[in-house]
Amino acid sequence: MIDLNFLGRFKAKGKYKKTYKDAKISYLNRIRWAVSLFYFGLGLCFASWASRIPDIKTALHLSEGDLGSILFALPLGQLAAMPFSGKLVTRFGSHRTLIIGLLGYVFSLINLGLAVQTWQLSLGLFVFGIFGNFSNISVNTQGVYTEGLFKRTIMSSFHGMWSLAGFTGALVGLAMLALELTPYQHFLIVAAIVLLLVALNFKFLIKAKEIVKTEKKKLFTKPDTTLIWLGVIGFCCMASEGVMFDWSGVYFKDVVKAPGPLVILGYTSFMIMMASGRFFGDGLSHKFGRKKVMQISGCMISVGLFTAVFFPFIIPSTIAFMFVGLGVSTIIPTLYSIAGKHPTIPTGEALTAVSSVSFLGFLMGPPIIGYIAEAFSLRFSFAFIGIFGFFIALMVSRIKAIQD
Repeated sequence: MIDLNFLGRFKAKGKYKKTYKDAKISYLNRIRWAVSLFYFGLGLCFASWASRIPDIKTALHLSEGDLGSILFALPLGQLAAMPFSGKLVTRFGSHRTLIIGLLGYVFSLINLGLAVQTWQLSLGLFVFGIFGNFSNISVNTQGVYTEGLFKRTIMSSFHGMWSLAGFTGALVGLAMLALELTPYQHFLIVAAIVLLLVALNFKFLIKAKEIVKTEKKKLFTKPDTTLIWLGVIGFCCMASEGVMFDWSGVYFKDVVKAPGPLVILGYTSFMIMMASGRFFGDGLSHKFGRKKVMQISGCMISVGLFTAVFFPFIIPSTIAFMFVGLGVSTIIPTLYSIAGKHPTIPTGEALTAVSSVSFLGFLMGPPIIGYIAEAFSLRFSFAFIGIFGFFIALMVSRIKAIQD
């Protein structure tokens, strides 16, 4: 069950190789569950915040423009942390930075519920973004380490836990609204749940640090080509994903003309299929190969978006958004898995490089949609993003690191 070449890249307290070489499958599965629950905790925190945005907007008397400007503080915090997160993970170990990052993420979530002025909310979101980035790089590093203990890919299932937490967070948010609890009270309850998950699972994290070769570094070094192209693929995927998060409801309301509650049908169908695809994605990659699955996934993104553009009716558009959800489900987990096993660059730093470029797509995709929609139409802007899926399929076929 153990990839000894993979373990040879690490050092840790005690006998790292011997510990995992002799480990029973039940213990390895317990490690996998622990890492999965850390993914779940991260997703629950983010979904809890997202579910209370309307209430916080009302409480602070914010206009749509004010809220849009304030929400930009979160990705700014994530971008601010990116130059340091990978290096900290490499130096101190992802098992330490994950615990510290998630604890900071939880307490900054609580502080968001205490904001009574716009500058407090902006500052809180900036800090929330910083700890979110540290947690993201650390938990994905743990995911790569854990995958290295098995003979099959399991990264998609980890991201599936994050998606599952999104559903759970939305349902918990509805329950908190029904009970008329304030965002602060809501976030305290979520914080208690996440802290319990940390307390029960932190000792099962893989306690390893990368062995970094001490070489004299040049002032300017050429970026790794493979990581750049993996990041470009991630950019296209996360741009498509970000558009679905922010614009699917608007599309169903303004273009599809869905009545009343059916406005959320597109977003819901997308989320269900994205989560489902992540739980089944590892098996498909193992059976058919990563390259083929990613090529088909890219085509599904394009087919889904173009179907919604050419057939803007409830049933075709719902099916189309399901295709997009399946398409984006496995790409990012696969990219992180490939980047994390880079032969010469430490896992945390490789993940930071890929996620930095990818995240720009998530950040820039929705605003680009808005600008194109204003100049032409929302259908035209969705068609523009639809091209990205075919571009993903083309690039995947040209990258040697993506093997079947």
